[in-house]
Amino acid sequence: MFTRIVKLTIKQEHISDFESLFERYKNDIRNQKGCKGLRLLHDKNDPRIFFTYSHWQLDADLENYRNSELFAVVWGTTKRYFDAKAEAWSVNEMVTLD
Repeated sequence: MFTRIVKLTIKQEHISDFESLFERYKNDIRNQKGCKGLRLLHDKNDPRIFFTYSHWQLDADLENYRNSELFAVVWGTTKRYFDAKAEAWSVNEMVTLD
């Protein structure tokens, strides 16, 4: 399992649009095959910055989602709200202390 982290910088005037979009599709994304968790984080100091953290069982599961109609709708809409190019990382968990 691995985590996909995506940093999104949203234009100020589209923040509520983005939040509504995420709210609308969060369960559909979470219910994709191989998706084991989904979080939306919001920067404390810059209201334009959001991070999505999604946990995936296999690389193929993420790729299948990225090639889905759902992703085309969600990402296609989200890109229109960007104030900067998105940044993304796929990371393996090394240590967890809860």
